[in-house]
Amino acid sequence: MKSYIIWLKAAAIIQFIFGIIHATTLFITQQPGNETEKQLFTLIDTYQLDLGAGFHRTFGELTLVFSASLSLLYLFGGLMNWYLLRKAGPEIIKGIITINLVIFGICFGLIVAFAFLFPIILTGLVFIFLILSRLLVSISN
Repeated sequence: MKSYIIWLKAAAIIQFIFGIIHATTLFITQQPGNETEKQLFTLIDTYQLDLGAGFHRTFGELTLVFSASLSLLYLFGGLMNWYLLRKAGPEIIKGIITINLVIFGICFGLIVAFAFLFPIILTGLVFIFLILSRLLVSISN
């Protein structure tokens, strides 16, 4: 049996879950808890940075686009892995898992450095499952 399939499916499922959970947070607005937070939220949503070439964006807009990009990265990774499991052979899957390891390894490092516990856990699971599937796909060949 090709045991790497189990771990790659697990990685894809966690990628779907994280992508969907993170996408739902795009529609939730956090309420300020005190006057200082209210000031901060107002600045985040109204103060526009001059980014050159006529672009003026708020920190809220920049955060939105980065947050949406993270959701799309995880959904793309999950869809790609799931599709390849159905259509590709072990050699192609081996290469794609290696690419996944590089991308999601860098992502994991950044999330550990700059995020909080929930995304750290989910990204860590994806990274661990990808490592396991990469090791096992090499053994099964």
